[in-house]
Amino acid sequence: MTDAPDSLRSVTLTRTGRGAFRITNAAGGSIEVGGSETDFTPVELLLAALAGCAAVNVEELSSRRAEPERFEVRAEGHKVRDETGGRMEDLRLLFDTAFPDDEGGDKAREMLPRFLAQTHDRICTVSRTVGLGTDVAYLLADGEPGPSA
Repeated sequence: MTDAPDSLRSVTLTRTGRGAFRITNAAGGSIEVGGSETDFTPVELLLAALAGCAAVNVEELSSRRAEPERFEVRAEGHKVRDETGGRMEDLRLLFDTAFPDDEGGDKAREMLPRFLAQTHDRICTVSRTVGLGTDVAYLLADGEPGPSA
């Protein structure tokens, strides 16, 4: 467990109705989960976290060379259920980018594979956590251990 002063990240999920929840961050931003057909599912939020983390990093690195004309990331994977339970497999991020036809754009295109590798190998906390694996503890707020403790 890390006790570095600025290491803790958290969000709070609050039930807003039957099968409906609001997730709020420390800054006050929120997103609705599971209440309607248009709300994100938890699996979609996992995919969004993967895409978002990678995109923030790759965009920062590439836009130093040239402002992208198009920058989209599609996160996808297969939801499976077997004897071990449910999980996602074959996760992948597909980057669809376009840069100007100039010296900066050429440099951004040339460097893009390197930026993807750096993001995958050391920068993106979300995909590294998923890829390396980490235990998730389920605890009760009153301090009593939950089912996985």
